[in-house]
Amino acid sequence: MYRALNFNAGPAALPEEVLKEAEKNLLNFSNTGMGIMELSHRSKEYQAVHDQAKTLLRNLLAIPDDYEVLFIQGGASLQFSMIPMNLLGKDQEAHYILSGSWSEKALKEADKIGKTVISASSKDQKYRLIPEYNQNDIPDSAAYLHITSNNTIYGTQWKTFPSNKKTPLAADMSSDILSRPLEVEQFDLIYAGAQKNLGPSGVTVVIIRKDLLQRSSEKLPAMLNYNTFANNNSLYNTPPTLAIYLLSLVLEWADKKGGLQQIEKANEKKAKMLYDAIDESEGFYIGHAHKDSRSCMNVTFNLQNEDLSREFLHKAQEAGFVGLGGHRSIGGCRASIYNAVPEHHVEKLAAFMKAFKNNN
Repeated sequence: MYRALNFNAGPAALPEEVLKEAEKNLLNFSNTGMGIMELSHRSKEYQAVHDQAKTLLRNLLAIPDDYEVLFIQGGASLQFSMIPMNLLGKDQEAHYILSGSWSEKALKEADKIGKTVISASSKDQKYRLIPEYNQNDIPDSAAYLHITSNNTIYGTQWKTFPSNKKTPLAADMSSDILSRPLEVEQFDLIYAGAQKNLGPSGVTVVIIRKDLLQRSSEKLPAMLNYNTFANNNSLYNTPPTLAIYLLSLVLEWADKKGGLQQIEKANEKKAKMLYDAIDESEGFYIGHAHKDSRSCMNVTFNLQNEDLSREFLHKAQEAGFVGLGGHRSIGGCRASIYNAVPEHHVEKLAAFMKAFKNNN
């Protein structure tokens, strides 16, 4: 069966084994005579899927018992609003570190809710690196500090994280969750749209320390209050059942791969192939991100001029590569190499890059 060389930034590649398993159960899940998307979300068959997804996620990420795992719709973009609505008190300030467009959007939404402060930013350097910051500048009264752990558009990634000992730390991990081991205790809230490493679009995972739930006002609309999801096992209303089923299959796949330590090694190997192709090109390819901030998920680069970039993308498309165009806001080229992108696909891309350079 033909499978595209898929380097889309999101929705992105899913493991072939997961798609085959889902296909097998599409018409008759667990001998119910119905597909998973046809089952009642109150049925015991679906409940087993729902609970398994939570258990697998807890095990893979070693999530402590004092954290809730929530399944919410609306993508990471809804979390840009929910976080300040639930956590930002009237007389408090929310601090944001800007490392790309998504952190800018998160800040913009928080501005509508309450007081915000930009603690650090690398915008003036075209978001080529993770900005330097001084945690001592953040007052004890701050509601939280928000970061974006991986920046899909600019190809940068946090390698170490701020401490959350003084200020609650909230992280948008939509594009690199499950790509490497993580100490969940370093964070107070983690959120991630599923459509990169976790599964298909439609479900957002929120991991939140239980004591933060006390901040949510009862005056909030039910569907914007974290307690609604925590108190009802994310089953207050109909959840995105198909997306959660596929999430559970992806988590099973990740576990069979050897867990996050093995997945991290595979991701580092894939990223090295492409960064070597860039670094060894004698300036033919120009990486966007500083070397110490390079992402293992999104490899961003330019060629020497726009005509050459267009020719590269045209030839790449002819060769069967999909999704290599940079984000519409900055152009250039981008290869998204999430967990499910096979190593041999990345090998083919690295070989194509070298051949294109030699021919031009």
